Amino acid sequence: MVGNLLLRGMLAGVVAGLLAFGFARVFGEPQVDRAIAFEQQMSRAKGEAHRHEPELVSRETQAGLGLFTGMLVYGAAMGGLFALVFAFVYGRVGGLGPRGTAALLALGAFVALVLVPGLKYPANPPSAGSEDTIGIRTQLFFAMLVISVTAMALAVALARRLAAPYGTWNGALVAGAAFVVVVAIAQVALPEINEVPQQFSATLLWQFRLASLGIHVVLWTTLGLLFGALTERSLAERPGGWLAKRPASR
Repeated sequence: MVGNLLLRGMLAGVVAGLLAFGFARVFGEPQVDRAIAFEQQMSRAKGEAHRHEPELVSRETQAGLGLFTGMLVYGAAMGGLFALVFAFVYGRVGGLGPRGTAALLALGAFVALVLVPGLKYPANPPSAGSEDTIGIRTQLFFAMLVISVTAMALAVALARRLAAPYGTWNGALVAGAAFVVVVAIAQVALPEINEVPQQFSATLLWQFRLASLGIHVVLWTTLGLLFGALTERSLAERPGGWLAKRPASR
């Protein structure tokens, strides 16, 4: 049964990756092209000759086949992991069915993996960061990511623990507040990084970050809704399946 869930998760992830690719092509890539043009303009303004070095991968390939392949692989990988986590949590999160569990899991994944790290270290287009700080920026981003995922897992465990004595709603509120407090402390404690040039267009920066966030919204929304629908249909066709029989743990 877990193998079937994994297959459905990867299938939903591929579809989600396709839709995210379409969104990125329409809304994301034009912002990247504008940022590259800004970088070239700044180099000319400083009197630096633009060197036409041979490209290992052309810009056309990056925005086309490269982006397409990357989004599909990322979607399939996230879909597989999503299915495995779903198999673990299903029946352990209140009385939610497959659709509700998948939707809640997708929302939690988006918050922990995308929204919280992105609030502290948002995505930047080309020319909006220094090459010398790529290493430290990557380390700080992943540190925020680990803290966010860990805090989310602990919040879920706390909500389940408080559900019996205080009720599901009250337990969820307390756990949510604890998650916000932990994340807020981490956001304040970790150092700020702001390397965007003063001349860089604020509109372009906002549009790029909005497009980057939108790509993840499309991917996780599609993954949660489609996986839930596929799983619910499978359980309806096989009501005696492993997931349907497993009781919720206390």
